[in-house]
Amino acid sequence: QVQLVESGGGLVQAGGSLRLSCAASGRTFSGYVMGWFRQAPGKEREFVAAISASGGTIFYADSVKGRFTISRDNAKNTVYLQVNSLKPEDTAVYYCAARTVNRVSFSPSEYAYWGQGTQVTVSS
Repeated sequence: QVQLVESGGGLVQAGGSLRLSCAASGRTFSGYVMGWFRQAPGKEREFVAAISASGGTIFYADSVKGRFTISRDNAKNTVYLQVNSLKPEDTAVYYCAARTVNRVSFSPSEYAYWGQGTQVTVSS
């Protein structure tokens, strides 16, 4: 069992930045693929970024490339999402998720564990 707790969301003006964190419980964090997803009101949950267990493989959604950076610290059981140059359309609840198979996936259904989410609101 893995528990994930996100933090770092908030209200920010367009162009601003935030650093989202996701702290994981459990000793096997270093073996999990970690992903960030987001869900805006009335929309489906969508892929944002993912990082392999070692951190050597990273993928981003086209909509966030060049603005968001995913990273992980396996010693701290934490994955981060640095979000820069925020736009109003980035407003959503951001979730981190863990996948026990060490292959990056863009599909939410392939992640077994989820956090409760952290709200990011970008004002124009």
